[in-house]
Amino acid sequence: MKFLAYAARRLAASLPTLLILLAGLFVLLQFAPGDTVDALMAQAGGGDAVMAAELRRFYGLDLSVPERLAAYLWRLVRLDLGFSAIYNKPVATVILERLTPTLLLMASSLSLAFAAGMVLGVLAARRVNGWPDTVISTLGLIFYATPSFWFGLMGIVVFAVKLAWLPPGGYGTVGAGYAGLRLMLDIAWHLILPTVTLALIFLAIYLRIMRAAMLEVLNLDFVRAARAKGLSETRVLVRHVLRNALLPMVTLIGLQAGTMLGGSVVVESVFSLPGLGRLAYESVVQRDLNTLLGIVFVSAILVIVVNFVVDLLYAKLDPRITATG
Repeated sequence: MKFLAYAARRLAASLPTLLILLAGLFVLLQFAPGDTVDALMAQAGGGDAVMAAELRRFYGLDLSVPERLAAYLWRLVRLDLGFSAIYNKPVATVILERLTPTLLLMASSLSLAFAAGMVLGVLAARRVNGWPDTVISTLGLIFYATPSFWFGLMGIVVFAVKLAWLPPGGYGTVGAGYAGLRLMLDIAWHLILPTVTLALIFLAIYLRIMRAAMLEVLNLDFVRAARAKGLSETRVLVRHVLRNALLPMVTLIGLQAGTMLGGSVVVESVFSLPGLGRLAYESVVQRDLNTLLGIVFVSAILVIVVNFVVDLLYAKLDPRITATG
């Protein structure tokens, strides 16, 4: 019961954050130059004032900012994200078409960064100040300092152009007509380079955090007591050290969820992936405010869900949290 009450409190606490974020962004976007109608007129090569007025009335742009904000929040309560003027379909439909590539990219990149960062961090801590620690720490610094778009471009040049091992971009083989398992394997094949590109920066962060946490836990009294009882070093590491060292790593997952969504904009643009990141860029360029607000809403929900799951995992790893949280 304590765990369920803790989960309910954490979920309820995120709702005001979501409301403030969406309302604040909506107001800020209203002060940006131009609007959806201006973009439509530019694409159409111009138009008369009567048509522009009718379009502004259709999209609710003739209302005051408070009225538009109230209408927008009321639509969100009904889970209505509005209509995309640029794509000529409901925003929810546009986002659903682009959501799967982004989720796959984020999940695969996060899994790779977490697993590899944990393993490399443990190896560095076990050989602290030795050559493995030096090599791993140096690689982590290089990964962290190098822009993700450079990794992506170099990956395309080396592995797609020079070696022809991997596809240079896209979400699948165009016109192949794959289905079932073959389709899944084809998508996975195309996601290898984007996944590694997005994961490298986060891998560097995770291995540094894991290394520091391991070194701190290894010097605690309960670890010395476990060794004094005659337990093997592997058992001490797995049963006593690793669980406590994982707490900062789990916390970092929630903190990095929003950053990873932002990084996907660059990676999806480099590899021509039809995901939310690329859709957000297109919406900004074409002034499609309804689609941009819908993307922010879905992205905020994703970040909240990730942080909620992280809070639950953290409470499982450290039961003291449910007693005080």
